[in-house]
Amino acid sequence: MKPVNIKLFNCHCLILGALISCFFSCRKTLDERITPASSDEINLRSKKPNIIFILADDIGYEIPSCNGGESYSTPDIDLLAANGMRFTQCQSCPNCSPSRVELLTGKYNFRNYKTWGSLDTTQKTFVNMLHDAGYKTCVAGKWQLDGGDVSLHKFGFDKYRVFLPFDVTDENTEDKLRYKNPKLYENGHFLADSVTAGKYADDMFVNYISRFIDSNSAKPFFVLYSMSLCHVPFYPTPDDPEFATWDPLTQKSDKKFFPSMVKYMDKKIKQVINKVNDAGLADNTVIMFVGDNGTSSQIVSMFNGKQITGGKATSTTYGTHVPLIVKWPRIIAGGQVNNALIDFSDFLPTLAGIAHVSLPLYYGTLDGVSFVPALRGSDRNLRDWSFCHWKPKFEENGDIFKRWVQDTTYKLYDSTNQNYFFNISTDPLELNPIPNEKLTDEEQVIKHKFRRVLKSMHN
Repeated sequence: MKPVNIKLFNCHCLILGALISCFFSCRKTLDERITPASSDEINLRSKKPNIIFILADDIGYEIPSCNGGESYSTPDIDLLAANGMRFTQCQSCPNCSPSRVELLTGKYNFRNYKTWGSLDTTQKTFVNMLHDAGYKTCVAGKWQLDGGDVSLHKFGFDKYRVFLPFDVTDENTEDKLRYKNPKLYENGHFLADSVTAGKYADDMFVNYISRFIDSNSAKPFFVLYSMSLCHVPFYPTPDDPEFATWDPLTQKSDKKFFPSMVKYMDKKIKQVINKVNDAGLADNTVIMFVGDNGTSSQIVSMFNGKQITGGKATSTTYGTHVPLIVKWPRIIAGGQVNNALIDFSDFLPTLAGIAHVSLPLYYGTLDGVSFVPALRGSDRNLRDWSFCHWKPKFEENGDIFKRWVQDTTYKLYDSTNQNYFFNISTDPLELNPIPNEKLTDEEQVIKHKFRRVLKSMHN
């Protein structure tokens, strides 16, 4: 018997192994290529989805019944959650103007928030990002960021029908016309009183959105439905018998109408969803629903067996904890609940991920963390903390400027608020700051980490 040539044998083995590996690799690739689920995923990745972003005004986490709310009827918000993913830990700012600036720009307020009711036109928004990526864009509803036609186009919107297009000195008077006989702005002009007489603002917004959807069959679209509901004044809706004779300029706000307003908010959301379904766009449309800050302090609601007083304009959890629901067909299996910590700076990078858009490098520092991995089913920790730099509307008249960092259990204010450290899961009203001498070893570590974060949050 001839001796075996070991080197030649090894060489043949390597070649044979490579051929076998190549065969199975090619077979795997072929199998993946012809598997329907993988084909759908590839198609979804290559096709930009339509996006509808519904932003409710002054709706805290305790309002929707799917979150544990017990005082209101929200069947269509609940259905949205049943067909999507419901987040339990989304944090906003305590008021609408700071929240909206952070939401749109992906930046904490110390970087770009200057004054109430205004967004500096040097800033870029996630609408700019989507518009530049080929999206047709529309906003219907509350604007309250000043600048009118110039700013609306500057920040990326092709079409708009809005309330509060400019900064106003007497917002209380303006608010009286936010529902019935609304004062709405479109194409650089306020609509004539004869056009809006007897009409309800959110009806007109949903009609506008419907026409916009009909006009954009060729390109992906982005819609920001910035609802008037359910901000004060508390007035009857068209479903209330009082609506027909209601005079918004003379009659007073009455919180007895708040449940009806919540119900009407839910109805408008249903109409938007139905429009998407009827247009045959449901499979390629992402729908997001989020509140802009906590509920009005005039409103007391039942939530998981407890009475909750709305915390709008306060820095407690009831001022910043808001509902967030995302429906993304064929990506999100229905009925999921996610406990990831989300803050308002996270929406810009998340929308970039949903739309398959690279984050623009010329937008400056962005603070957000994309939660697309969570939407796709990842359970890894996306962020360990959320930060808020809050400049209240009337800080020059005595309101306290506040900055804090928190996770889902603990919260630390910076030195302007005496370095107060709270367990917000057991003390949501922040009545009992934890003294240093009573901190556990774990709490000492968390407080030290939060201090480092606060020190880093400066221009």
